[in-house]
Amino acid sequence: EIQLVESGGGSVQAGGSLRLSCSVSEYTYNTWCLGWLRQAPGKEREGVAFIDSNSRTTYVDSVKGRFTISQDGTKNTLYLQMNNLKPEDTAMYYCAIVWGMNAIQALGRDPDYGMDHWGQGTLVTISS
Repeated sequence: EIQLVESGGGSVQAGGSLRLSCSVSEYTYNTWCLGWLRQAPGKEREGVAFIDSNSRTTYVDSVKGRFTISQDGTKNTLYLQMNNLKPEDTAMYYCAIVWGMNAIQALGRDPDYGMDHWGQGTLVTISS
């Protein structure tokens, strides 16, 4: 079974940057969408950024222009470059994958039910 392992979380001040990484052990199907989702304390989980097997990307409005999702050439590692971080970006960030879906579809799905496999999460804390 596929395994997703996140790393790169930490604590930074507002305005700073972090890069999250997620290692992907295997791809079961040829059509997929990988994403970063987050859950802040006391809030619902939300999809942040997605990239699909055609390299199309989508972002939630609150991170557009600040976050960039990408993969390495082998597609074994997923990244989330986060710049100009704000206190409201504080959350547990999860890497997840869904089969047979594109990035536009994934962004619009309920994050609690829309992904097939999840990583364990990495904590991002932004201080003001």
